[in-house]
Amino acid sequence: MRRLLLSIVCACLPVVVGATVLIPIEFRELVGVSSVIVHGRVADVHAEWIDGRRSVETLVTVAASEFLKGNLTVDSIVVRVPGGQLGRYRTVFVGAPEFQPGDEVVLFLRGNRIVGLSQGAFRVVPDVQTGRPTVVSPIVMAANVDVRESIVRGDPQRKPVTLDSFRDTIRQLLAGGGR
Repeated sequence: MRRLLLSIVCACLPVVVGATVLIPIEFRELVGVSSVIVHGRVADVHAEWIDGRRSVETLVTVAASEFLKGNLTVDSIVVRVPGGQLGRYRTVFVGAPEFQPGDEVVLFLRGNRIVGLSQGAFRVVPDVQTGRPTVVSPIVMAANVDVRESIVRGDPQRKPVTLDSFRDTIRQLLAGGGR
């Protein structure tokens, strides 16, 4: 009888559940809502405590090669990414991209945050056959991207594009109002 009563009491207690929900964003909208689009190389990655040591956030310093949107006259920009690790403490934020110093990236930013988490972070890697810089879709973003491996999820027609073609697409969208 006590077990039954305890089970009923436990079932009636409210439970708070938190979740991260990422709604897919179209590229046109990604360009439109971003206040800054920067192409550059990750110069520094370090984590710091936030919320009175309740969680960790990663600060990513990007040495800017060019700004595709936004009239910034700075050499580098610091981006805040939720999650990270400080010593033995780690905060995991599903959907947040991870960066390493030396990564070449194109980031779509609103303020000092990446729009759509990993959806607004594109890696630039050399094409295996031509050696030309190629932009890799966020769906395959990993620390060691091999553009030769096939992509199973998503559109099978999706292919990495050259950096020049990626820039041209962004410029065309900006010329048309980004919407």
